[in-house]
Amino acid sequence: MLKIALLPMLCGCVLLVDAPTSNGQEPDVDCSNAQTQMAMNICAGRDFDEADAELNAQYKLSRDEMRKADKGASQATAGAEDALVKAQRAWVTYRDAQCASYGFQARGGSMEPMLISGCQADLTRKRTQELKELTENSGN
Repeated sequence: MLKIALLPMLCGCVLLVDAPTSNGQEPDVDCSNAQTQMAMNICAGRDFDEADAELNAQYKLSRDEMRKADKGASQATAGAEDALVKAQRAWVTYRDAQCASYGFQARGGSMEPMLISGCQADLTRKRTQELKELTENSGN
């Protein structure tokens, strides 16, 4: 009976070790020298967050340019902004599905979040470049 009573206490201790810090922030990690899988996962997540912020800034610029193009276009040739919004929504769905699929290389393992975040960061940077090119080529 004693063994059964100790099991929940031991499991609780293990969960506390893996829990986030009490203030809700992730641990301080040096991403230039990440040594553990947890650190690599955190750094991959940060990399994706940075890429996503850059994408959002570029998307806003690109959407503004498409909006300007629509204002100067005839009714027959307007629709650049709507096309961009539709494309971006479809792209986000694609990115997330593609990267979830990519994560199956380590499905259920501690490396899966790193694979997914790395994939998302890579595709997001490529999309940011596509949006930059779209804006540069819009002629506005």
